[in-house]
Amino acid sequence: MKKIIFYLFLPICILAFQSCNEDKVKEVQKNGAIETSIQVDHLNDSLDVMITTNKIWFHKVLAKTVIHRDTLPSLGITSEEAENDNGETKNVFLRKDYEIYITVK
Repeated sequence: MKKIIFYLFLPICILAFQSCNEDKVKEVQKNGAIETSIQVDHLNDSLDVMITTNKIWFHKVLAKTVIHRDTLPSLGITSEEAENDNGETKNVFLRKDYEIYITVK
C-alpha cells in the first residue's frame, strides 16, 4: 500500500517542487495527470476516517477515480478559547485533526 501511495504522489510532488516560486496551480493539466486529494473526517468519538481520492486523467478525459477509505484512531478532544461577534469569549471543545505530511525520496 505504501508503494502505491508513493508512486501516485511522486508525479504530483515533482511538479510541485519544480514550481516552488511560481503561482499555485489553478487547474490540473488533464492531458496525463494524477490528481490526489486527502481528507480526514470524524466518524465518532474514537474513530476518524481518512479518504484518499485519486483521479487519473488521460488525454483530457477522466479515465478512472480510485477512492480509498481507512479507519484511524481519533486524536481526542482539545479545548480552545473562542470569541463570538460580540467580543465575548468562552472555552469550546473541538476534535483534534491529523496533520498530513507527504514525503518524497
